[in-house]
Amino acid sequence: MSYDEIAAERVREILAQRKGFVEKKMFGGVGFLLSGNMCVGVWKEFLIVRVGEGNYENALKEEYAKEFDITGRAMKGWVMVGLDGFHENEDLLRWIEMAVRFVKTLPAKSW
Repeated sequence: MSYDEIAAERVREILAQRKGFVEKKMFGGVGFLLSGNMCVGVWKEFLIVRVGEGNYENALKEEYAKEFDITGRAMKGWVMVGLDGFHENEDLLRWIEMAVRFVKTLPAKSW
């Protein structure tokens, strides 16, 4: 299993209502970029959320969230959220909103 297709489809449905998102296969999963910056993604059964370093410690305190580490080296400013942490649509939307708020502060880039 490279990534949970059902979780990816749930993210797609939310982001389809917004402008500026591009979907790309990456890191053995799928990523959703906003203005060229990685915002959220799905890897295996995890939601990957770019929260930024300022929100990182608080995000890690959330139940079902942990460091984003798929290579043996954690990426600061990113968290992995287990399925139980975004099972409900309102939880998924909350995580996506957190990522969007942060990514909107970044300069746009092209891929």
